[in-house]
Amino acid sequence: MISVRPKVTDLVFQLYGRSLHPELFRHYAVRRLERGQFTADVSITDSGHIVCWRAGGLTLSEVATSSDQPVPEKRRLLSHAIQGEQTDALECASGVCYETCFQLERVRPDVFWNFQQELCADGNSQGLFHRFAAGGRLAIGAVSWMNIETRSKSLLIQAFHTFPDDFAIVKSQSVFQIP
Repeated sequence: MISVRPKVTDLVFQLYGRSLHPELFRHYAVRRLERGQFTADVSITDSGHIVCWRAGGLTLSEVATSSDQPVPEKRRLLSHAIQGEQTDALECASGVCYETCFQLERVRPDVFWNFQQELCADGNSQGLFHRFAAGGRLAIGAVSWMNIETRSKSLLIQAFHTFPDDFAIVKSQSVFQIP
């Protein structure tokens, strides 16, 4: 079965203390942010997203991707399979804090389609949004939407990625914060 997205059971959530080469991923929607003491590049990819956050000399890269995606192991700080609900936090150099929570939620088909329609309605007017081409057995493609909130010393990212073949939704929320 041809699908735009990997299998939802193959997803991983990782954090690196470095930037990742952009050519490793296919980017569908991209936004660059500059606020206060930090910059961030936020991208929707075929399997999830990438956030590359920089402040001072520190770089943190969050990636939600397939476990089959060839990503480096060097300077990987966190790695979790996306299953159920999980939280994690890390304090870095100079007191920079990173916190995340993410979950994989499988829902009934009617709940899934209602949620996906809401994402499409909200995503077209705000945040970072991409609707994927239909693939596999269903005529409607997956959707990714990222809500981005910035303050002078923090970045909040809320991401929602749908997987129609599995009636699954990956939800994540991450905060990058300067002391």
